[in-house]
Amino acid sequence: MDKQEAKALVRKYNQGLATVEEKAQLENWYAQKADQLVLLEHEINFDQIEAELKNRVLSHAGLAEQEYMPKRVKLWPRIAAAAAIMLIVGGGLFYYASQSNGLQTSLSLTKGQDIAPGSNKAVLTLGNGQTIVLTNAKNGELATENSAVIRKTAEGELVYQGTATAASTTYNTITTPRGGQYTITLSEGTKVVLNAASSLKYPTAFNGKDRTVELVGEGYFEVAHNKAKPFRVISKGQTVEVLGTHFNINSYADEPDVKTTLLEGSVNVNGQMLKPNQQAILTDHSRINIVNVNADEAVAWKDGLFRFDHTDLKTLMRQIARWYDVEVVYEGTIKEEQFFGKIERSYTLSEVLKLLEMNKIHVKLEGKKILVSP
Repeated sequence: MDKQEAKALVRKYNQGLATVEEKAQLENWYAQKADQLVLLEHEINFDQIEAELKNRVLSHAGLAEQEYMPKRVKLWPRIAAAAAIMLIVGGGLFYYASQSNGLQTSLSLTKGQDIAPGSNKAVLTLGNGQTIVLTNAKNGELATENSAVIRKTAEGELVYQGTATAASTTYNTITTPRGGQYTITLSEGTKVVLNAASSLKYPTAFNGKDRTVELVGEGYFEVAHNKAKPFRVISKGQTVEVLGTHFNINSYADEPDVKTTLLEGSVNVNGQMLKPNQQAILTDHSRINIVNVNADEAVAWKDGLFRFDHTDLKTLMRQIARWYDVEVVYEGTIKEEQFFGKIERSYTLSEVLKLLEMNKIHVKLEGKKILVSP
């Protein structure tokens, strides 16, 4: 395949128009070229490679300009280059490789040891303390609180209908376990998708001057527009205020920063305004930094993907641990490397671990514990 053919195929691939055969052709071409891309112990321009990988285009293959200022780090050695491309390209190449060549790694599993991916799981706690396991609950009406009817839909989502009439406010809490996620529509129409190991506390109806909820963990919000009643999300040292927009908040206790990413509209984070494709990063020192990002990457989880962009190994493994409900233990000194790409969240844990092993990440599964070694 020459340069012009490769450019045309890359364009179709990135637009989602490539056929299965064209995807396989392009991805196989990457794997063949990988041998020329990275040399053992050679330093390369990291910023340049980062930009190239985001576009699935490698300048050493003759498809991009070298325009970036150097920030030198060592990339994977030659032996891992083809595997690195798999992680960069994502699910399509993993599928192609596993179907055509098999996944040859040192990872071994005993029968029945594999772990399924997470799914729709949550527990609803009502104002009187009663709990409802939504995973097993039947579709239809689950409860009524303050005249608000709580239903579980055929799609497995929680929906509040009606408005409260009582003077007092009743709060409910929905909690997802590790290995679970859930979608809820609040009484005024706002839709929230909770990631694994998260919770949302909210009133059954919003009678006051604002609409305030409390988030622990990660949630994606599609806020119903109401100019008269601002929507506020309180989470781990910050308050996000909007009138109606789409945004994501990652506020896990085991993450070093709280990240609020805006997809459309505008939000106010502790007094600072965000524009679409911007992210507010709240550090441990209560300082907020605003950076430009690809907002779609921050919400890939709700669309069934792990997406990695400049992601270090421990951050990557925390995402995997929450989704598969496992513990990660590190043995020895772990290299400071960063990863780019995507993996489908529908894969079993063994499939994910095999893909990581092909990228020179040494892992071993013992029960519900992943051992990571140099």
